[in-house]
Amino acid sequence: MPVGITNWEMNVSVVGSMDAWVSGSAETNPLAVGLCPKRLERVSIWLDDQVRDERLAGASVLIGRRGQTAYFGQAGTAEIGSGRDFQRDTIVRLYSMTKPVTSVAAMMLYEAGCFHLDDPIAKYLPEFSEPRVWKGGHASIESTVPVDGPITVRQIFTHTSGLTYGFMRVNAVDARYRELGIEAPGAASNLEELVGQIAQVPLLCQPGSEWNYSVSTDVLGRLVEVWSGQTLDEFFASEIFGPLGMVDTGFSVDAASVDRFSALYAPPTGGLLGGVANTDLDPGLSKPTGLVLQEGSADSRFLRQPGPLSGGGGLVGTIDDYGRFCQMLLFGGALDGVRLLSPKTVTYMRQNQLPDGRDMAAMGQPVWSESAYDGIGFGLGFAVVIDPVKAHIVASTGEHHWGGAASTFFWLDPVEDLYTVFLTQLIPSSTYPIRRELRTRVNQAIVD
Repeated sequence: MPVGITNWEMNVSVVGSMDAWVSGSAETNPLAVGLCPKRLERVSIWLDDQVRDERLAGASVLIGRRGQTAYFGQAGTAEIGSGRDFQRDTIVRLYSMTKPVTSVAAMMLYEAGCFHLDDPIAKYLPEFSEPRVWKGGHASIESTVPVDGPITVRQIFTHTSGLTYGFMRVNAVDARYRELGIEAPGAASNLEELVGQIAQVPLLCQPGSEWNYSVSTDVLGRLVEVWSGQTLDEFFASEIFGPLGMVDTGFSVDAASVDRFSALYAPPTGGLLGGVANTDLDPGLSKPTGLVLQEGSADSRFLRQPGPLSGGGGLVGTIDDYGRFCQMLLFGGALDGVRLLSPKTVTYMRQNQLPDGRDMAAMGQPVWSESAYDGIGFGLGFAVVIDPVKAHIVASTGEHHWGGAASTFFWLDPVEDLYTVFLTQLIPSSTYPIRRELRTRVNQAIVD
């Protein structure tokens, strides 16, 4: 039975200075939260360098630590030639940074008793009752075998469901996705129809056997609709964005906010969005600089309400809105007197959920975007650092993160009680290793 969640818990008690944390307010003295102001200047210099070197048109960084906003920096323009700076209230395409929001929505319904993580999804989506699995190799898409077991809700959360993305461009399954127009905005009129199309295509592999970046979170979005009895945008607005004060986040940009919407750019040359085969982690200094407009702010599909509401990549939003979402998770599921999740649930979500504690590289996908995935697992909605040395990054064990196709990125570090949100609009995200560069500059500023 669909269950709505309308009784947010008020007057919660949360350790730290939650009541003092107000998104968009003046930043606290970084030293008061253990960040060195002099070293934070390296973040500002790095932002300026991205624009000066024509890697990015504009970008911004927000850092929060110990319940306080400790740094905000921006550089460049929201649209070249427009005279509009890339500001704190600039609205961007979040793309796959939608996935953690959908995962939080689903776990809110888990807490309401709507499902078990190891339920077959066919219990709620009968169209997945008899999936087939592609034989692989050079076999045609019609060459299939039965599944060894059902797709579970947990596998949908963790991208081990056997689904894929059409933009991968590496096999017969993703080719069929492209033929059918699967992926938002696509040809479907709503999310139910989109998921019905997905269910028609054979799986890429046996459920649970591989990690493959996929439309799994779009299917999870449809499950949120089934469990809640609301459309995905209704649930997000009433249960997450409204309670958290995420006033600029949604599936489209309203007419009054178009002048704050950023254009989307690409490099003059570069790889396709499906960067799973990209093993070149060079800083990219030899790549040609310059930017090519991909979508202007006034002619974007995000100015219209979409048909399928993509839980995997459909949101737009601002840096302070996403900062509030991150701070809610760092506070254990609550912010400003409103609790969305239990701390126990949040802790569980950021643990590696891959079978036998494996990392993503061991599950068949060693590289995604510009990031190698040795030492990186996957929780319920985001990647999780399980071995920083193996991952070749200076990070805390348990740091969890994800990004979007337009090079946006965020990470949460419970050990350091720190979050960082990075917004820009450059597609594909594999163009430059900017996420690794930024992580280095933020972490070197931690002195206490």
